[in-house]
Amino acid sequence: MSWNNFIGEAFNHSSDYISYYVSRRLAELYPEKAVVEGSTSSFDLEAYVRAGHCSIVGEAAIHTQFATDWEGPDKKLSREAENGWLNVLWKNELLDLVLMTYSDDGYRTRHYWIMADSRAVAESFFHAVCDWNTQVRGEILIYDGGYWGKSEELFREIKGATFDNLILPDALKGEIRNDLAQFFDSRAVYERYGIPWKRGILFIGPPGNGKTHTVKALINSSGVPCLYVKSFKSQYDTDQDNMRDVFARARQSTPCILVLEDLDSMIDAKNRSFLLNELDGFAANTGVVVLATTNHPERLDPAILDRPSRFDRKYYFELPAPPERRRYICAWNDALEDEMRMSDAAVTETIERTEGFSFAYMKELFLSSMMQWIASPQRGRMDGLVVERAELLKQQMSSAKKKKESSEG
Repeated sequence: MSWNNFIGEAFNHSSDYISYYVSRRLAELYPEKAVVEGSTSSFDLEAYVRAGHCSIVGEAAIHTQFATDWEGPDKKLSREAENGWLNVLWKNELLDLVLMTYSDDGYRTRHYWIMADSRAVAESFFHAVCDWNTQVRGEILIYDGGYWGKSEELFREIKGATFDNLILPDALKGEIRNDLAQFFDSRAVYERYGIPWKRGILFIGPPGNGKTHTVKALINSSGVPCLYVKSFKSQYDTDQDNMRDVFARARQSTPCILVLEDLDSMIDAKNRSFLLNELDGFAANTGVVVLATTNHPERLDPAILDRPSRFDRKYYFELPAPPERRRYICAWNDALEDEMRMSDAAVTETIERTEGFSFAYMKELFLSSMMQWIASPQRGRMDGLVVERAELLKQQMSSAKKKKESSEG
């Protein structure tokens, strides 16, 4: 085998044998070097390089293959090495890095071999890259389809959600805000009295009544990392494998908030017991706040819903009462241009006509009224439009409710 065809020769072997083959050949070619081998997704070398913590150049004698990805019109193209041999300069140490990407257990995985003058240097570099990548800085960590990703866009969206622009009953809003703030400030007290410093919080209520906004406001105000789980489902791994991965990552990121939105849709008979064990098993969730939401508490097993050690605080989000509807409607109305703004009488009538509306339906009421106002050739105050749209939406809600009851009956 010629040295400059190292990677090509390795790919001539079966995927079960490639890892052993590369490891053995590197030991033969560089007996004086220490080799650290791995395949964890936390070893994101490109992100570490972009942050300026090390620099890389390709080994001229071996072709390095790069994959370029387009992530949107306003974003830079991303470039990632798929297969190749790289020279890495890190803290005045020169390391060699072999990268190979191939199917392993049914899906493509990037494998790497780090070579240095000593095992201590190779392991220190490996640890530094993984540790840096697992930290959450100005982004939200998202788990979906068995993979972790980071979203700066979602982080920016969350930064716009505050308790000041959250409309809830004052008592409920104050209790939720103070609960989490006090928890993160009380580690020493918990430890002094031997109480596990962990928390489970469950938001319960029909959709569109502020649960998601409250989650974002809590994340924004807490200042701790957030791990957001979209689903425990993936193509190759079991739900149990993915749950284990999620909670392991949360324990590495403490203190943190682990968000499980629409919990009832994530849990079934096969994975329920495993989730219970992760929430309240032998592994300590010290510093982890599990913040879950559900629109359908009746679908949750009593072992999840009722046992305090799993979700010790439950908050109920009901349909907005007249005071909350008034605050919501007035906030929308005050933001309108003068010629669109409703009169005080129309505001009062709208509050009465939106009995039974969620915040989501009230948002739909204003957006649809504004669109109809813009399309109207004769524009005046939106008084009549909003009242008419409120009645139309109420009829649609009633019809939808009857169809649902009919199908369930």
